[in-house]
Amino acid sequence: MFKKIEIWILYLILLLSFLFAIGFGTLVRQELIGTTKLGAVSKTALFLSEIPVYVRDIFVPINERKDKHPELKGFEGTPNSDETYILLSIYDGDLKDGLVKLIDLTNFNELHVWNPNINEFNDLIDKKDEFKYLNRDKNDKRSFFRHPKLTQEGALLIKEYSPLRKIDSCSNLIFQNTHDIFHHSLETDSDGNIWIPSIMYPQSLSSEKIGNQIKEEGGYFDDAIVKMSPDGEILYEKSVSQIFIDNGLEYLLFSVGDANSSRIHSFDADPIHLNDIQPVMEDSEYWKKGDVFLSLRHQSMILLYRPSTNEIIWKDTGKYFQQHDVDILDDHRISVFNNNSRNYKVRNTVEGNNEIIIYDFKKDEYSTYLSDSLEKENVRTITEGLSEILPNGDLFVEESNFARTLYFNADGSLRWSHVNRAENGQTYIIGWSRILYTKEDIELVNTFLSTKGTCNE
Repeated sequence: MFKKIEIWILYLILLLSFLFAIGFGTLVRQELIGTTKLGAVSKTALFLSEIPVYVRDIFVPINERKDKHPELKGFEGTPNSDETYILLSIYDGDLKDGLVKLIDLTNFNELHVWNPNINEFNDLIDKKDEFKYLNRDKNDKRSFFRHPKLTQEGALLIKEYSPLRKIDSCSNLIFQNTHDIFHHSLETDSDGNIWIPSIMYPQSLSSEKIGNQIKEEGGYFDDAIVKMSPDGEILYEKSVSQIFIDNGLEYLLFSVGDANSSRIHSFDADPIHLNDIQPVMEDSEYWKKGDVFLSLRHQSMILLYRPSTNEIIWKDTGKYFQQHDVDILDDHRISVFNNNSRNYKVRNTVEGNNEIIIYDFKKDEYSTYLSDSLEKENVRTITEGLSEILPNGDLFVEESNFARTLYFNADGSLRWSHVNRAENGQTYIIGWSRILYTKEDIELVNTFLSTKGTCNE
């Protein structure tokens, strides 16, 4: 039934296949590093090589989370006695959509829900390079919002590797800033200006150093700090890589990898991974109003940076491993959510459990906060995560990888927890929910509730 194939024909096919693989790989590599002179040919090769990734991005449900707490669903425990609220950002596994819920933590009642139509917002974006995949990728991550922020006028700021969007109480679009891709934290300073990480494109560094590909195509993550007015105008932007270079730290960007290797992955495309910008609200002995604290996950580093002079005032490494979320506690102390995770050869894992590390500038001392409680509850998110130490000593923690939010009393006892679980039993992503507890926060919420009106379904 089968015809004999001459052995020389088989060898020829194998040789041609080998040569094609080499040529194809060369075209892909040249396109990635920005040295190609073959234009459409190399671009086509890169496109073909990424088809498996495209298929994944279109169809794979990436918002599902590991289930470490099968016995838990929704809120469990005792509500808060003091007036507090939470902006709970979740992917709803039943609705298959992203939601932000305003919850009263004194009774766990749902007071308001935002459910914006991201597809409609994406349709309004000019198809510039850094946003060209927003309308193509149909996976569920496009409908997810990390670290939402309620504004003074009762609007909500949302984003997640997307434009920054401001929406009203009925989830209608007020504006979206498409200057760059925005990600991770979102904070406002004492003047109401927005501080937010972005990925600059075109990148600030030369293509000879980093190539010219966008993030989605394997290009360099040129993380930047951005200051934006409440109306969405860019007031300040600075590449963190350029900050490193300007302050004599370029060696931290380009000294990782095998210098003798020709492999493309010997180059680290994401050496910074900025995940938090915390603006300084007032002067102290150790910082000035207008400074910003930065959390750089892939450097396991906390920076105090002064935009007005382009100076790194202070930097700290060695106590944190792939941390998130730096907070200012008072005029001389900061807290950091230490993931305590390591990139071992076998896997990325948490050593022990997550920690809350406090650094005291006045005493030059480190301490941990409620470590026994975090260990008892087995809080171990490898990536993501955040914490907030309240003035009364209570502790709010998000164990992001496992879709769990926890609230501890000052004595370390667990007051309540929340797990984002759908009716089918699957847990889904949560997005750096924001606890609202200050006098200003409470006034903001009460004003919003009294003025928001009603919305059409």
